[in-house]
Amino acid sequence: MSRSAQWGVIVLSIGLLTLGLACGQADNDGKAKSSDGSHVKIGVSLLTRTHPFYQDLEEGLKAAADSAGFELLVTAGEFDVAKQKDQVQDFIVQKVNAIVVSPCDSKSIGTAIQAANEAGIPVFTADIACLAEGAKVISHCASDNYEGGKLAAQAVAEAIGNSGKVAIIDHPEVESVIQRVKGFEDEMAAHEGIEIVAKLTGHGVKDQAFRTAEDVLQAHPDVTAFFGINDDSALGVLAAVEKAGKAGKVKIIGFDAVPEARKAIKEGKIYADVIQQPKLIGQTTIESIKTYLSGGEVSPTVLIPCGLFGQAEAQ
Repeated sequence: MSRSAQWGVIVLSIGLLTLGLACGQADNDGKAKSSDGSHVKIGVSLLTRTHPFYQDLEEGLKAAADSAGFELLVTAGEFDVAKQKDQVQDFIVQKVNAIVVSPCDSKSIGTAIQAANEAGIPVFTADIACLAEGAKVISHCASDNYEGGKLAAQAVAEAIGNSGKVAIIDHPEVESVIQRVKGFEDEMAAHEGIEIVAKLTGHGVKDQAFRTAEDVLQAHPDVTAFFGINDDSALGVLAAVEKAGKAGKVKIIGFDAVPEARKAIKEGKIYADVIQQPKLIGQTTIESIKTYLSGGEVSPTVLIPCGLFGQAEAQ
């Protein structure tokens, strides 16, 4: 081989090595490595790990992370934003390569995200967005909650024949719920025979939704339907309706279609649920991180379509 050819091979080899270092490599254990040779670590703080939706979301995150060779560190705030802030701070101390957050409080989480921004760690949100000013999020992936809220309203209108009084069991601290309720209210505005008589928080948990629904039933004994912003809310409403002796008379529409709610739909106790795709949300979030860490462009918002789960789907 001539000397000029040898130099060409050397230059090409250096170029390929540089490209490999820039884009990340894989170790013998299959884990992806960042440009400094360390494993790519992704810190995750979910709203909760006890709800089936978030269990499916975590499963989607893990499947995509395993495929990409990322190491996933999963925690959950369990509805406590102070706890979640500490988890994000721990990820910063560990110098993870990216952070995924499903905020317990869409505004209060802002200071923790800003701390990650200052540390140079990219932040991604899944299912619930951050609404705090000054907090930078690279990409947000979630259900199209606004359209999901409209689907819920359409189901309510169908259930009560476009006439009656409706109550919303809310959870206004969470951005995804804000979108659901907005879609619900906007769609309901087109149904002149339906009046929204109450919008009270159940904090997204069954026991509090039960107590809230009891209050609504006492204040509005002629209420004809409830929209529960998640299935814990819908199931709490169901317990209150049954206790009041109004089973079958008051229609209930939920959101998530978890197994317990699907069973209630099959039995005719809940009219319908808006169904989401949490595994796909998790997978898409990891794909966005992979693209971003490789130097590619990602969309600031990715919305996953919702559907409706009713009697026909429950059989």
